[in-house]
Amino acid sequence: MHFGAIDIGTNAARLLIGEVTNDRGFAFVKKISYTRIPLRLGMDVFENGKISKNKAEEFKKSMLAFKLISEVFHVKDLRACATSAMREASNGKAIQKMIAQETGVNIEIIDGEEEGDIIFTSFLLLDFNMNKPFIVIDVGGGSTEISIFYKGEKICSKSFQIGTIRILKDKVPTETWEDMSDWLSKNIKPNKKYNVFATGGNINKIHKILGKKGSLPIGIKEFNTLYDDLKSLSFDERIIKYQLKPDRADVIVPAAQIFLTILNQMEVKRLFVPKIGLSDGMIHQLHAKHLK
Repeated sequence: MHFGAIDIGTNAARLLIGEVTNDRGFAFVKKISYTRIPLRLGMDVFENGKISKNKAEEFKKSMLAFKLISEVFHVKDLRACATSAMREASNGKAIQKMIAQETGVNIEIIDGEEEGDIIFTSFLLLDFNMNKPFIVIDVGGGSTEISIFYKGEKICSKSFQIGTIRILKDKVPTETWEDMSDWLSKNIKPNKKYNVFATGGNINKIHKILGKKGSLPIGIKEFNTLYDDLKSLSFDERIIKYQLKPDRADVIVPAAQIFLTILNQMEVKRLFVPKIGLSDGMIHQLHAKHLK
């Protein structure tokens, strides 16, 4: 049974068509089709506070294309969720209504906590010991969500207005970085050893650049070395050396900065990259809903 998940982020819009399947007793989201459009809503929103007329037209066309692709794959159900940029756009509700009327795609504008909860549902499909404390860090274009778990239960979480597009637009004040640091100091227990998981397109790309296969973790030392190299290169040099798309070559540096700021404060030595995200969690939730 195929399901469609549209993730409307600050940097890009993505359509994942997938199904939940089993292999040797383990369930996972099998990707049938994946389409990504570098919509970059945040470039408008974080600069002018709203989505421009031209960007709204691109947005509408993207959703129409996603709906048509979903129909080709005969999806049982289609869900669309928008995150940070749509939350903050002064005309976000009007754009949401226009797209529903003109494309039939009903977009949910979700908050940071719900975003983190949806991502976590796909963690239920992973093969790891949930009884040990673990942390999930999701870095996007507009926000960073940090969630702390113990014995499979979420102890606390918070969404910070620190994202890659915000940094590129110089829209992250020092106080916000300090708030995140203070929150980590209050909620990370120094006597506990946490497994740390990272999600988002940028960390997936970093995992690939470092030559990691499967579930092999990233060492923080090699992560720091890569970050130093990435930020020393020009935009064009990054594209050539690491074979990056233009809309990845600019955001990968602030993404690495965000992750390493958190990881270095926590003094962890390795980072796991399960390569799952919001759209995987949405597929899992749709599957569970239809099982009922």
